[in-house]
Amino acid sequence: IPDCPARVVALAPSITEIIYALGRQDILKGVTQFSDYPPDAMRLPRVGSYVHLDIERIVALKPDLCIAIKDGNPKQVIDRLEELGIPVYATFPTDLATTMEAIERLGVILNAPKAAEDLIYGMKQRIARIKAIVKAAPARPSVFFQIGLFPIVAAGSGTFINELITLAGGKNIAEKKGRYVTFSQEELIKLSPDIVIITTMARHGAFDKAEEQWKRWPNIQAVKNGRIYLIDSNLVDRPTPRLIDGLERLARLIHPELFTAAAAGKKQL
Repeated sequence: IPDCPARVVALAPSITEIIYALGRQDILKGVTQFSDYPPDAMRLPRVGSYVHLDIERIVALKPDLCIAIKDGNPKQVIDRLEELGIPVYATFPTDLATTMEAIERLGVILNAPKAAEDLIYGMKQRIARIKAIVKAAPARPSVFFQIGLFPIVAAGSGTFINELITLAGGKNIAEKKGRYVTFSQEELIKLSPDIVIITTMARHGAFDKAEEQWKRWPNIQAVKNGRIYLIDSNLVDRPTPRLIDGLERLARLIHPELFTAAAAGKKQL
């Protein structure tokens, strides 16, 4: 890894976001498909998707460093880049703590340690504020976080989503059933979650289809009480500082009454 990288290619949207958050977009020369935040990143050259990287395009950008993700970028592509003499640094965040560790490490590598320190401090402060507010909740509503439509799939244990739901004062009903879990209609009616949250990972009118599907089961608590919500998937599954935006959004959806109180000055958010 060079001491002062000057031409960096980000091999995943999450890496692009972190580089911008560190204020080092000046050295960012290429990004992957779906690197859509911040909007300025849309102007940068594309090098394929994070699972289908275009080696020729990467090489043409003459990077002195590529930053990868261990759980998404194909190992054979990373190995080939290194064979071609291009250094590759890979991150492997699996939760909020390791996301902050990745930010800290990238801050050092990209010569922005103070920016990383400030970023992490701000993230921790916001997490602490959410914890303080939801601590006042008398109960943890059950949450069904839907990421797949046909069949119905929910995010379970070992996911960013599960951690965020817990921190936001909810109880993920898929938590003890595995990482990504398929549910039948009968199971959902029996579980009757208090809240249903649907991710925008399923686009093109998919939310309307999913909401329509849930409304066929009027005895489910979330349907009965009108608590079916949509959330931007990039706020809850990309390991970036915006996970805290996702946490705050979830907390407001799960405990709106607490945030009305916070707005009235009982607690500051």
